Amino acid sequence: MQALRASDWLGAKVQEAEYGLKLDRVLTIGDAVGVAETVRFFRIACRIILLATIGMGAVASGSYASQQPMLAFSARVAGDAARTRVVIDFEGKPEFSIHYVGGPERIIVDLSATAFGFPAADLAPRGLFKDIRYGTMEADSARMVFTTERPVKLVLAEVQENENGGHRLVLDAEITTKDKFAEMLKTQDWNASAAVPSADEVGPVVEDGVFTVAVDAGHGGIDAGATGAATKTSEKTVTLDFARLLSERLNKIEGVKAFLTREDDTFLSLSERVVLARQRHADLFISLHADTLSQKDIRGATVYTLSDRASDRMAENLAARENLSDQLAGFSIDHGRPEVADILLDLTRRETQAFSVSLAENVVKSFEGQVGLINNPHRQANFQVLRAPDIPSVLLELGFLSNAEDEKLLLDETWRTKVATRISEAVDRYRRRSLANGG
Repeated sequence: MQALRASDWLGAKVQEAEYGLKLDRVLTIGDAVGVAETVRFFRIACRIILLATIGMGAVASGSYASQQPMLAFSARVAGDAARTRVVIDFEGKPEFSIHYVGGPERIIVDLSATAFGFPAADLAPRGLFKDIRYGTMEADSARMVFTTERPVKLVLAEVQENENGGHRLVLDAEITTKDKFAEMLKTQDWNASAAVPSADEVGPVVEDGVFTVAVDAGHGGIDAGATGAATKTSEKTVTLDFARLLSERLNKIEGVKAFLTREDDTFLSLSERVVLARQRHADLFISLHADTLSQKDIRGATVYTLSDRASDRMAENLAARENLSDQLAGFSIDHGRPEVADILLDLTRRETQAFSVSLAENVVKSFEGQVGLINNPHRQANFQVLRAPDIPSVLLELGFLSNAEDEKLLLDETWRTKVATRISEAVDRYRRRSLANGG
């Protein structure tokens, strides 16, 4: 017990020294001179106590000398419900393999003999992971098990060299579909590690010349959205039905490939929707909604683009309501750290915003005289789901379920087909102009 207590204390001291240097940045010469010897001392001391504690039985039997565990001296987890990163620091270069297990969905990371010398709190579950366990398997192996909230895949799993000595294992997990996870289970080989792309290979291959559109059906799962005044139809059903139809129409256009962010009655957080669009390298993002208003006489379609300042009170209220989607479904709202000013990022956002406005204007033009529009149909508000800095994005209110006439139209197959066709024409017109301008 005394050895374990000392081990815990030394592990905490190692972590304290490490975190005092802000691990995510490159160490300076001054940092190294100031603390390198301290960190080295604590690592060595921690290793001696840990290995003495866990190796007594092995030494007695004569097997310990053949396989000394490598020390994992610190760990951290960061991210949200869309993407989560795990980093584990080792004194040497670890060997590892990756596998997936279903029922529930888990990621298995097998390691060579490892002594875990960090506090359990360092790997407290968060983001995509609801449980994280680790420990010794055999004398020459250890295992980490990450139980996930939903199907995930590792998009990065690699060992990187630390600037201050040692190595770190970096694991990046992102959401995937149930079908893709099931396929990974079928095709993986337990005699070899599951294939994981390296840092410069992350992301699916995109066919040359294909214009990709992410069609996002608003709400889903536990988040039903608005409810029709007459039929009690939920917004999540209206948006998914329309999204399927729009995707079908878009896929009939040569050179266009559309996909759904959700294909069934599943909840996706706002950030997950954006991540899915970026994973598929979407050229456009269209989020579909059909809200309710207290003024039941207001009807017609509206196209929204992103702006920190809302164009009007109604737009501001709708954005505030939509941005509560995660909270209503039981997810905590993470506003994240303040963004650092970046000229290139700012220029990218401005260019993306200009493209978003162009798309919105194309949709409004396609609707004029054919589909009922609200007064001032192109509006702006701070919708979280439109915040991808590099994907032109619009949020389309197809109509209002609080209005009796709009509700009838939203459930009418003929009307939906006409609207989907108009949107497809607008997207194709936007695409052609973009290509003509070298986009």
